Amino acid sequence: MTVTAEHVEVPATPGDLMTGRERLRLVLVLGSLIAIGPLTIDMYLPALPAITTDFGTAEAAVQLTLTGTLAGLALGQLVIGPFSDAIGRRLPLLAGLVLHVVASALCVVAPNIGTLGVLRVLQGLGTAAASVVAMAVVRDLFSGTAFARIFSRLMLVMGAAPVLAPTLGSAVLGWTDWRGVFIALGVFGIVLVTLAAFKLPETLPVHRRRSGGVRGTARVYRSLLRDRTFVGLVLVAGLAMAALFAYVSGSSFVFQEEFGLDEQQFGIVFGAGAVGLIGASQLNVRLLRRYTPQRILVTALTVGMLAGFALLAFAATGFGGLATVLVSLWVVLAASGLAMPNAPALALSRHGEAAGTAAALLGAVQFGIGALLAPLVGVLGNGSVGMGVVIAGGMVAALTVLFLVVRPARLTPTADPTPVPAAAH
Repeated sequence: MTVTAEHVEVPATPGDLMTGRERLRLVLVLGSLIAIGPLTIDMYLPALPAITTDFGTAEAAVQLTLTGTLAGLALGQLVIGPFSDAIGRRLPLLAGLVLHVVASALCVVAPNIGTLGVLRVLQGLGTAAASVVAMAVVRDLFSGTAFARIFSRLMLVMGAAPVLAPTLGSAVLGWTDWRGVFIALGVFGIVLVTLAAFKLPETLPVHRRRSGGVRGTARVYRSLLRDRTFVGLVLVAGLAMAALFAYVSGSSFVFQEEFGLDEQQFGIVFGAGAVGLIGASQLNVRLLRRYTPQRILVTALTVGMLAGFALLAFAATGFGGLATVLVSLWVVLAASGLAMPNAPALALSRHGEAAGTAAALLGAVQFGIGALLAPLVGVLGNGSVGMGVVIAGGMVAALTVLFLVVRPARLTPTADPTPVPAAAH
């Protein structure tokens, strides 16, 4: 029998009082802020081979600059999340965006691959503020199924970033070298500082803020880590995203070197995959009217796993060439588009009283797993087979954790059943 989302009572949240126009404005602002992450990660992908040549280094070394960005995103969120719970959302967001602008400017003049790698870590640290604060703002205002719906709408806005990023990067490379990509990122960062300063109100009232310093932060993290279901959902989200990062890390080499596409063709192909990701995230909004988030999550990961195996088989045998690799990749991305809104929604709905810290842990695990697994594509040879191994493995691991740790049949999608002890004031 079909389990419908309407059978679950959703507790009232501040977002319930917002008009449709106010929700749309919120989605546009937060989506623009979150877009800085995909743009920072993806915009320079067409330039990876050029950076390799310019610095006279190995492909694996250049891919480590991507890993550095992901590591910065992961570590930054662990610090910024609790900080935003203590002092509010706006100040950490603005400080992070300013750091991103400064790091982007320094990337333009980076003299070697080592310096570029360090600066990419700083870019990731700055970008982390936008990622964790945006998600915490959504959790400040919404919960459960409503959170999943808003997050799906957010993915429509921020999904434009991975669609446009490689194409924008290719366009920049058409009139300048790879350093021009970082000029463009710096300019976009300045725009976002202005947008955040004037268009994003504070969503965490003073009476809900948490203090207590390092001990208080450690106490909150310890309580979160004791929630088996929360930890399982965080791992599921991270492993599902690892498949996406494997695609991001390896796609420029696979499509340009293995299949012979030029920079502009690569931008089009990469963007087409992102369209599938966006389309699935919007389909998720409709599916949530009939099905619970956990049911959609199980189905999405199952489809993603099967598509990952198909990708690996096509890559290993060469059957169908580029076409079969693309189709199976696009199915994986569509499955990710269904999984990514629902796993965070189920996880964060359990701990609304520590939204920033919970979002930080979620984001840190997602980008941390991505930082660990993305280089495996390079280690395995930067080919479609290596990318297929990492993608299929990520989906298998995500589905395994979901059934063995989370146990989706026992999930309640909207409640906050496990309160985190308040830090000492």
